[in-house]
Amino acid sequence: MEVKIGVQYAPREIVMESKQTPDEVESTVAAALEKGSGLLSLEDEHGRKVLIPADRVAYIEIGQPSGRKVGFGAI
Repeated sequence: MEVKIGVQYAPREIVMESKQTPDEVESTVAAALEKGSGLLSLEDEHGRKVLIPADRVAYIEIGQPSGRKVGFGAI
């Protein structure tokens, strides 16, 4: 699924594909924001971790699970 993270004072959002369910991402974000000074840690589909200071998170957009993209054209 696609996760978009807006970070304060950053000109671009962070876009990543994750194997986690929308509920898992939401609970991870909520736990990081409750701490206030903690880190938001999410893992992408390749096993890489993205760490963001929780107090700098502007917004999180959680998308639907994406299917595998095949071919060159847009449908």
